Amino acid sequence: MSAWLRLLREALDAAPEPVTVFFRDDDAGWRDDRLAALLDVFGAYAVPIDLAAIPLDMTAELAAALAARADRQPVGLHQHGYAHTSHQREGRKCEFGSDRSAAEQLHDIADGQRRLRDLLGPALDPIFTPPWNRCTADTGAALVELGIGALSGDRTAEPLALDGLRELPVQVDWFAKRKGVQLGREAVGAQLATRAGAPAPLGVMLHHAEMDTEDMVAMDELLDLIHAHENVQCLSMVAVLEETAVEAAS
Repeated sequence: MSAWLRLLREALDAAPEPVTVFFRDDDAGWRDDRLAALLDVFGAYAVPIDLAAIPLDMTAELAAALAARADRQPVGLHQHGYAHTSHQREGRKCEFGSDRSAAEQLHDIADGQRRLRDLLGPALDPIFTPPWNRCTADTGAALVELGIGALSGDRTAEPLALDGLRELPVQVDWFAKRKGVQLGREAVGAQLATRAGAPAPLGVMLHHAEMDTEDMVAMDELLDLIHAHENVQCLSMVAVLEETAVEAAS
């Protein structure tokens, strides 16, 4: 086992109950070659992976390739914004932020949903991931109106807490940075270990378009560990939402 995974292994060994893990890969529609490479890694272990697809960049060719993938490995698909374009005039990048009106947001999300439904049909899950993991209450209201019942952002984002909208944030960013500098593999391993000990599902955010050969090797190492560990259950985002709904109701 690689040294960067030692703390995670220890955390999983010590966990009092199985740790739920899910993987969300953003920006389907960009760098199809790297997406295929990442899916090959996940397919080797039959570990579920959820793809956040950019409506304006999703093609019929990619949709057909992903449909074929879904016949042989667990791949989930949901909406990732609209055009992956920032509309904020100041501050951090955001496609669905304070500089967009509620009507503008609703229009883009609805059109994106229509486009993805045309391409993916019933394979499209009712989940929305905003680009840069940021959005507003108007975004949440639009999602509820359109029947998209789940929002996935980042654990640091303020929850919207809207009726009819469940939130499933990621906990660890594969490309985590501090002050603009990427933290590196050891730091990511430490974050995975810390979050494995928390009660929330351990969601890992990936960006296949940025992943090089070393990233693919490291991902293989991570999947090799968690796939075989008796204290881990790897689920799709839909399955995580179903499981947490049952827990909340009990």
